[in-house]
Amino acid sequence: MSYWGQKLLFDPASPIQEEMILFHDHAMVLLLGIFSFVALLGMKLILNKFSSRNMLEAQTLETVWTIIPALLLVWLAFPSLRLLYLLDEQSKADLILKSTGHQWYWSYEVPSTDPFDSYMVPLKDLNFGDYTLLEVDNRVILPYNVNTTVVTTSADVLHAFTIPSVGMKMDSVPGRLNSMNMFLNWPGVYYGQCSEICGANHSFMPIVIEAINVQDF
Repeated sequence: MSYWGQKLLFDPASPIQEEMILFHDHAMVLLLGIFSFVALLGMKLILNKFSSRNMLEAQTLETVWTIIPALLLVWLAFPSLRLLYLLDEQSKADLILKSTGHQWYWSYEVPSTDPFDSYMVPLKDLNFGDYTLLEVDNRVILPYNVNTTVVTTSADVLHAFTIPSVGMKMDSVPGRLNSMNMFLNWPGVYYGQCSEICGANHSFMPIVIEAINVQDF
């Protein structure tokens, strides 16, 4: 993770996360512009540059502050709708990963491997440099630069399959399959957690995906 990733957002590990960060930056420009404009008006009022009477009776100003916000909402809506479309798009997958949430661990099924469970590594068993509450005994091994569909469900209560650096967050619902596309840009280890308050051990069911070269998969 880079310096800026530590200070701001995770370094994007997938195209969809790159799009999310671009939308974040786009929205921040809008928010900072609104904040600066409102702060400037507030300062002018404080310094008595405008009188209350002139402000209330300025029809031109009323028109401007009706039209400009509408245009700003349009400026925000189009990239937002585009991002929602990309999140829901289901393209043809070269690989399918099935994830099932349990109280309180994950089980996985990947083609050509036997199903396996993934539990959090207890504090006493962590090695030097391991992440507390994020390391697992069995990582999911996936190839990068391969279009993968992640399918998730739950065996008991509501869970949520979430990996921030990949831009993935799905509810794991009993009796229902939810799916999202995932395309890992490069090799690495990507951490996530259940982001649904699913019970007493909600904080102890991490997700770890290790991306490797497709020839080594």
